[in-house]
Amino acid sequence: MPSSRKGSPTIGIDLGTTYSCVAVWKDNQVEIITNDQGNRTTPSCVAFTDAERLIGDGAKNQIARNAANTIYIEIIDAKRLIGRRFSDVEVYDDMKLWPFNVIEGTNDNPNIVVTYNGYEQRFSAEEILSMVKTKMKEVAEAYIGDTVKDVVITVPAYFNDCQRQATKDAATIAGLNVLRMINEPTAAVIAYGVGNMSSFNRKRNVLVFDLGGGTFDVSLLTISKQGTFKVKAVAGDTHLGGEDFDNRMVTYCIEDFKRTWDLDVTGNKRAMTRLKDECEKAKRVLSYATQTSIELDSFHEGIDFSMKITRAKFEQLNMNLFKKCINHLETCLTDAKMEKSSIQEVILVGGSTRIPKVQHMLQEFFDGKELCKSINPDEVVAYGGSRSFIISGIPPAPKGVSVVEHCFEIDENGILTITAKIVSTGKTEKLSLMNLSGRLSNQEIEKMVKDAKKFKHEDNEFKRKAEAYNALDDIIYDLKKKIKRNDMPPKDLKNVENAIDDTIEWLSTGKVAAVDKIERKKDYLDFISRLAFSNVFFTLPLAGCTNGCGLRLRIY
Repeated sequence: MPSSRKGSPTIGIDLGTTYSCVAVWKDNQVEIITNDQGNRTTPSCVAFTDAERLIGDGAKNQIARNAANTIYIEIIDAKRLIGRRFSDVEVYDDMKLWPFNVIEGTNDNPNIVVTYNGYEQRFSAEEILSMVKTKMKEVAEAYIGDTVKDVVITVPAYFNDCQRQATKDAATIAGLNVLRMINEPTAAVIAYGVGNMSSFNRKRNVLVFDLGGGTFDVSLLTISKQGTFKVKAVAGDTHLGGEDFDNRMVTYCIEDFKRTWDLDVTGNKRAMTRLKDECEKAKRVLSYATQTSIELDSFHEGIDFSMKITRAKFEQLNMNLFKKCINHLETCLTDAKMEKSSIQEVILVGGSTRIPKVQHMLQEFFDGKELCKSINPDEVVAYGGSRSFIISGIPPAPKGVSVVEHCFEIDENGILTITAKIVSTGKTEKLSLMNLSGRLSNQEIEKMVKDAKKFKHEDNEFKRKAEAYNALDDIIYDLKKKIKRNDMPPKDLKNVENAIDDTIEWLSTGKVAAVDKIERKKDYLDFISRLAFSNVFFTLPLAGCTNGCGLRLRIY
């Protein structure tokens, strides 16, 4: 792991499509950090309501409780927007099934639209990604007990310059300094090798089959006896993964509902969110069961929806997608100029590799070879993308006259920079890159960093208010119990009851008050109760007393 600032801890973040995790190097080993719910992984999702922003478990729970008033964004959807234009066909097709709105921003960039704190706000895909990274940063800081700045991030091998830079931008917005980005297949082999070093006493060819939630990567690496890794070939699809398998089921259900009721549900965002969630659950169940049901009460226009789906039907709906995975596998072997018989290990990575048909087809391709399933498939995911750029700075000249000597450099993070010597001027310059897919400018990143700090402040204020309201509810509950079990003068009792009723009425208005006003209400109740209970006595029975005698005590 690259060294960080002196005394500053360095964390590793795996931003997964469905779940993310964060780790720290401690006591000469990697330790996965549990979040505030005690879980080793955190849902990779963000939810917005009229009053608050939720990230992780809170967002996942919110969509189940209040789908109608929640804008729910999964990281997989945000990642599918990175490096794309609003006018791209892929974006248009995905938008039909997303439970949130996407509009055209500046330079044909897609923007996610949400209503937050009473206002319509637009977010780039990088900003949504940064929100989950901020959450993982907070998880690490709570465990370490110190501020975290430096991070190592895993990225898909198929990520190109645009998406690597977008990943780095998202980390910057989250207040993190990226020391290094490492390719996920390499990370997977390292993770496998740590527990199996005896396997690497000779040169081995390892294939990493990485089928995640959004894209598919297959990478072929050669590991020397010394333990050095060399990537021989990479293939994959930027738009193939668990999300696509879910969408096949979603489309199947939509068509069935339309045939039965002659109703189109695609315009009902809440219904689409619920259906997509149920289809994802059904997919998971079908990995260990041969049949399951998709059932939704009051699905659309008060009509219930129910459908039984078998594993065989799920496989039929997705068979051409499964075959595409095998086709990419063949391409990878061809590019590496290797026969499948020369592969010693096949490592499964990504949650979608749990699908039995995928495992069966892969094992069949490798003539029954045992697949390596020892790595947690949710910790390494694969995503890919496309990028194009133009070079500016060449002086005007007739066609064929200007000569430019180029030097292309790819740094350790896989990010491309170009230096050029313009022969006609003799001047060497580092040329600017203009990303036609919508790379963020420095000014945009700076604004997003400021916005992220503002959102964080608003989150903290909302949390403080929630805690203050809860404390006020607690004191009302305690006072009600006290006045039931204690005798006090009628005047004092009336004062306490009036104070309780006034506070309950104030709470029932639903007005969002400042924290200090809520605390003043609590302090007032405390004051009234102390005055009232200072005049309350109760009798502690003593041994041998049969006529109510005992020790008389005052309550404070």
